[in-house]
Amino acid sequence: MKLNIIQQKLKAPKGQTNNFGKYKYRSCEDILEAVKPLLGECSLVVSDEIEVRGDRVYVKATATLHDGENAVSACGFAREPQTKKGMDESQITGAASSYARKYALNGLFAIDDTKDADHSNTGNTPAKVETQAAGITQTQKASAVSLISAAGFTPEQGIKAITWASNARTKLLDELTTVEAAKLIGFVQQKVDAA
Repeated sequence: MKLNIIQQKLKAPKGQTNNFGKYKYRSCEDILEAVKPLLGECSLVVSDEIEVRGDRVYVKATATLHDGENAVSACGFAREPQTKKGMDESQITGAASSYARKYALNGLFAIDDTKDADHSNTGNTPAKVETQAAGITQTQKASAVSLISAAGFTPEQGIKAITWASNARTKLLDELTTVEAAKLIGFVQQKVDAA
């Protein structure tokens, strides 16, 4: 099955609830559970690696779809916090890994990870609340700028890559959504890796 078909057919429900924020969200596991029946002869590999930049530790997750001949990848990044109350170091790394993997999968399968507008609706009709896709994170912005530089892109090539990642919606890095940013980062990372 081709990636575009999987992207069109994939329905990854928001199976988790944030009780504090009162909204529903999807986890990495929710996405994997939804995509497995659609893979057919394709294989999906999700891997992590640790990157240290300055005194900060990042988890870089890569989701790669193989169809036997070709492979397509997308990357997601998450920064480990210096400390997290109530968590030991392995739990902090695990949480960052899950977050990075989720955003790598979002980028690969073109999943828009917005809050569920119907979480507070208790009636039979959908809530009429317009949701907005989450904007690029500072971590994604830093990663994109660093990778674009490492790839040796000219300013024009950088703008073309941003325009491509946003499906011609914008030419500005700051206006990308998290999903578009993950798509851009995965694309540029492939260029860096190929060099």
